[in-house]
Order: sequence, then structure tokens, then C-alpha cells
Amino acid sequence: MAVYTAELYRRGLFPLVVFTGANAPTTVERFPRGEAVHFREIAMDNGVPDSAIRVEPKAKTTVENISLTRELLAGEGIAPQSVLLISRPYQQRRAQAIAAKLWPDVEILCTGAQQDLDTYVDSIGEPERVVNMLVGDTQRLELQGRSGEIEPQHIPADVQAAYERLIAAGYTSRLIPERQ
Repeated sequence: MAVYTAELYRRGLFPLVVFTGANAPTTVERFPRGEAVHFREIAMDNGVPDSAIRVEPKAKTTVENISLTRELLAGEGIAPQSVLLISRPYQQRRAQAIAAKLWPDVEILCTGAQQDLDTYVDSIGEPERVVNMLVGDTQRLELQGRSGEIEPQHIPADVQAAYERLIAAGYTSRLIPERQ
């Protein structure tokens, strides 16, 4: 993601980059000091000047990524009119919905590096982990829509059926307990 972000920065799509995030189960070994810290270094190695980068190193969830980034920018007196979220393709829908809810006065767009599923799975190196992440993100999309954290989301019947089959097959490590 950081290389793609640097590419978009060099093309002039935005003047400021905020990398946000502590660690995720898929990145803790590669980025032991936290995703945001390592992404900053990668972006700098790819031509983004340090002066154009902000780092938010505490977020552990997508909601925290958005809310803590908003707080960081507000603390610097920055009130963006638009934000381009750069995330993994499977997270874009939920990230955009969260940002739209938490930042209603800002135009929110999402993008991610164009990468097919096989390439993404190869980059993680553990197909089961990827399937668990997809199942967990699908659950969060539904739960956050139901709880009001985001607008309710329509999950197509074929996606819902696949989600249920994957849970039945044991892909449950990234599920969160439902709030009562």
C-alpha cells in the first residue's frame, strides 16, 4: 500500500499523506514497529518527502484508523474537503462507509493497488489467513451496519451464502463476538 500511495502522491493526487495503524495479525511480523511507521519509511524510500507525511501509530481497527486520523488532522488545523482512502481491496467498501459516517462533511473516495486475489494471497503467504480476514471483514460490514456505526449495507445473497459456508467450514478466527 505504501508504494501505491507514493505513486499517487508523485502523480499529484494529494498534498498530504497520513499513514495510520499499529499492527494487524497479517503484518506484525513484517512491521514490528507498527504499520504506519513502516509505511512512512517505505513511502519516503519511494519519493514522498517527510514533510508531506503524518503518522498515526495507535489505531487497531478501521474505525480507529478513521477517527484518529481525523483527530490528528484537526489537531494541526487541517480540515480536508476530500479524502482518498487507500486500503486493501476487500476493505474499501467498509472503510468508505465508516469514513462517510465519521466524516460526513468530507467527500470520501477509496482506492487500492490493483492486485488479483492470487497475488494478494501470495503476498500474505497464508491462504487460510486471507480467507479468515475476508470472512471477518464481511461480518464487520454486516454488524457495523446493524449497529449504526455505518449505514446498513446490502450483502448480496450469494456473498451471504459463501460467508455462511466458510464459517461452517471453520474460517472463524477473525470473527468478533456479536454485541448484545
